[in-house]
Amino acid sequence: MKCIVTTTLVSLIYCALAIAQPPAVVRGRVVDRQTGEPLEFAIVRVTGVHAGVNGMPNVLTDAMGNFSVAGVAAGDSVAISFIGYRRVCICAYSCCREGGDCGSAGCGQRMEFALDRLPADLRAITVTPCPNATSQTIGRLDLAVRPVNSAQDLMRLVPGLFIGQHQGGGLAEHIFYRGFDADHGTDVNVSVDGMPINLVSHIHGQGFSDLHFLIPELVTRIDYGKGPYYAGYGDFTTAGYVAFQTADAIDQSEVRVEGGQFRTGRVMAKISLLGSDALGHGESAYIAGEAAYTDGPFDLPQRLRRFNVFGKFGARLSAGTRLTVTLSGYEGAWRSSGEIPGRAVEEGLIGRFGCIDSAQGGRTGRTAVALRLRTRLPSGVQLDNQVYFCGSYFTLHYDPTFFATDSLHGDQLRQQEKRSLAGYNGRLSMHRFFTGGGDLLTTLGAGAQANWIALSSLAHTLHGNQVIDELEAGVPGEYTANAWADLNYRVGKWLLNVGARVDWLGFDYQDALHQQLPARQKGVVSPKFNLSYNWNAWLQFYAKAGKGFHSNDVRAVIANRGLDVLPAAYGTDLGVICKPVPGLLLNAAVWTIYLQQEFTYDGDEGTLEPGARTLRKGVDLAARYQFTSWLFAHLDLNVCKARNLEAGKGADYLPLAVPFCSTGSVEFKTRLGLDGAVSYRYMDDRPANAHNTLVAQGYFVTDLLVNYRRGGWEIGLDVQNLLNTAWRETQFETQSRLQGEPGPVDGISFTPGMPLMGRLRFGVRF
Repeated sequence: MKCIVTTTLVSLIYCALAIAQPPAVVRGRVVDRQTGEPLEFAIVRVTGVHAGVNGMPNVLTDAMGNFSVAGVAAGDSVAISFIGYRRVCICAYSCCREGGDCGSAGCGQRMEFALDRLPADLRAITVTPCPNATSQTIGRLDLAVRPVNSAQDLMRLVPGLFIGQHQGGGLAEHIFYRGFDADHGTDVNVSVDGMPINLVSHIHGQGFSDLHFLIPELVTRIDYGKGPYYAGYGDFTTAGYVAFQTADAIDQSEVRVEGGQFRTGRVMAKISLLGSDALGHGESAYIAGEAAYTDGPFDLPQRLRRFNVFGKFGARLSAGTRLTVTLSGYEGAWRSSGEIPGRAVEEGLIGRFGCIDSAQGGRTGRTAVALRLRTRLPSGVQLDNQVYFCGSYFTLHYDPTFFATDSLHGDQLRQQEKRSLAGYNGRLSMHRFFTGGGDLLTTLGAGAQANWIALSSLAHTLHGNQVIDELEAGVPGEYTANAWADLNYRVGKWLLNVGARVDWLGFDYQDALHQQLPARQKGVVSPKFNLSYNWNAWLQFYAKAGKGFHSNDVRAVIANRGLDVLPAAYGTDLGVICKPVPGLLLNAAVWTIYLQQEFTYDGDEGTLEPGARTLRKGVDLAARYQFTSWLFAHLDLNVCKARNLEAGKGADYLPLAVPFCSTGSVEFKTRLGLDGAVSYRYMDDRPANAHNTLVAQGYFVTDLLVNYRRGGWEIGLDVQNLLNTAWRETQFETQSRLQGEPGPVDGISFTPGMPLMGRLRFGVRF
């Protein structure tokens, strides 16, 4: 009896002390069980009767999978969920106290959550109070359920982003995003594994972003953001940014062989170099390669050849430090039919896939190395340091105007460039909790990049290599440095994000054809502000405001040709994120972007022509729905009105600004190994000039993809343009002249889109 009374008394005292304890802070790490790879942006949520009373109920893991969550009281649990993984839940308070760590073996040891992979489940997602969390969730969901077979497919996963090809399959894609004709990346910041891809002062266009080196099977995450609201992203972040993350480790090796119409073939292999024991100790190494060829549907076979090699090696140097080394190489060559005048097809001079100048095409290559060191200090401070180096070359022969300028020899042009660049990215993150609730996540960053362009030239040529006249030739140099701060303060249902970024750019140009011009430099400050309110776990309202910029080409900056050095972009977003039913996720926003100065690239003269102040207004809607455990659907709608603020009504259209576009699909992913999708993409007619007297035709294209997996092998069928629609992939207003015409004609030139095309695929995993 005395034993029972004593036991009861001790239990009551323990419970009283537990209730009296201040709220605990639970700290841990989330990883993939198969590879040991950290899972960034996993949702960590406190559940229980006291959840959220003393702290925020939801947090996200950082780049190394670490998290700290406050507000844990007696009886509470911590639940961890992530798209494509099994949800886990633990009773946390019994082994955690304020200032301590959480561990299954007792207090003082960090808990590591190893999640098992499962089919994606949209119904498990909650609306999380974190800047841009919904974009990251949608990107992860789309990558999990929508089939991807190329780097171009990866870009199309970004809601509202459209791409097009106009000078052969080896050239970087033309990008359309949020009402911007972003050329090859002028208004969209693109990065892979934290390394910037946009090339400044490129001979083919400012911010040139070529992603053909990226092997799609290696991409594990797509992060994107619309507008200039993110302190971590600087130059070219006006319409937004797109960031790809490749796998740090793979648990299975794989070989794929593909073949289809138009002499199309591809071989891809990724090989794990270490066993599962090494992965368990935090060591990883793999190498991947890709070889592809196609003639395309053109009358002049394209002969596109592409070779990629990619390797990544990782090692855990200590309990809180990991080193990752990435190596990549790429070479491509192709012939191009280029842009053909619409009148040449309408008059029967050539067919839709015909060619006027057969000497068009290009060669390009890229070699890169990056080292990344991530460290978590005992105090919880996270350090991330990255250095990288890249060498590239580029040659393009193209002829959009034919005989408009030189009626005897023709107007063929050759662009050439050789470049080396080196850079550094660094960031420091600190997480602090406050008594009485609330927490502050502070991130400080810095970076620098130097571009040495040994050769940059534009020449008027004949038959590809015979130089008639040098139009531009010189040695550009561009140097940048930046520092930024990002603060996230969360209290109750509110999240306040405030950031600021300082960028400095230096420009130097040694002109080989004209007099030497003095160097220039300029700096810019870009403030950011984001505010969100979580009504509950299914409804969030948010507001965003910020300033961004895109730099201009060094040749225009040095020559002072009327262009601003760093024209600013000012944006605002008002939006709502909600889950009205468990299987439906909606994100709607109204937005504006004011651009201080547009510019137009004139390839014939190799110059940038200054434009006017512009304003874009729009509405975005993204919807993701899960019908059953294996059937999904997505719908994206984007409306935009883009106008020149310095032109009169009727003459104020922005050429190629897309007024309406949409994508959608139905995807299935069964437990029996059968998966696939039927998808569409639609782009409305858009003005091709300022008066809208020339119109770029819209299109509606559908695709089909089906895969079947069993054991370690798979077979698949990819059908592009299922309805065999005759469509134009890219279109421009061009003054061209054909042989026999008395003078140049202003009209639409275009590159035809892919007709009905089938491709089979076979793969083996081991």
